[in-house]
Amino acid sequence: MNIVVLVKQVPDSGSERGLSADDKTVDRGSANNVINEMDEYAIEEALKIQEAHGGEVTVLTVGPQQAAESIRKALSMGPDKAMHVVDDALHGSCALATSKVLAAAIGRLSPDLVISGAESTDGRVQVIPHMIAERLGIAALTGARKLVVDGATLTVERQTDEGYEVVTAATPAVVSVWDTINEPRYPSFKGIMAAKKKPVETLSLADLGIAADEVGLSGASSAVVEAGKRPPRQGGTKVTDEGDGGVKLVEFLASEKFV
Repeated sequence: MNIVVLVKQVPDSGSERGLSADDKTVDRGSANNVINEMDEYAIEEALKIQEAHGGEVTVLTVGPQQAAESIRKALSMGPDKAMHVVDDALHGSCALATSKVLAAAIGRLSPDLVISGAESTDGRVQVIPHMIAERLGIAALTGARKLVVDGATLTVERQTDEGYEVVTAATPAVVSVWDTINEPRYPSFKGIMAAKKKPVETLSLADLGIAADEVGLSGASSAVVEAGKRPPRQGGTKVTDEGDGGVKLVEFLASEKFV
């Protein structure tokens, strides 16, 4: 089975993150950038399918040159090769434009299965898998906590607030996964060394037949107008019950518009 795994480099969620002052895009230059956590589960799932059914696993990334670091990290887990779409014009691209670029790159790889994390820790919009599936005209099995491959048939347990739904589709398809689906492996020393020699194909927008004005800030369908840091937490209000505690509680709830 030919599998493509979508991997995104994002600022480490364990450190302070912010937006650039000039264009209000994610400030990646001053951050510690890592593989999007949810994508590690997607990589692991792809490798498990490969081990069970054979085939090839390709990592696909759209991002700046520095994203090559995360590509090598992903390859050290076991995938066979990678494709990196890098172009200065991509800076500031919205979800619609990003999905267009990813779909064009996926089209060159002709996979049976595309696997991604359910969301990225920077944008958290959860729409890219759906948009890619729509652009490619294939099924989208999203929010998976379990994936079973039986020949050309995929069966997914889709995680919901109430439990899960069972959804099936034929390949080719796009599957997004949550962190409940598996436990990602740690790269071995052998895997880290092998990753340095694995092929990484680099493509530009021109290679994909996409004009620069279709992506980036100029081609974005949405924009951040204003942003500010979260205000520091304030101390709570302490009420001493002197026989009128109930009244004070109702007054407080009323002032906060709870009642």
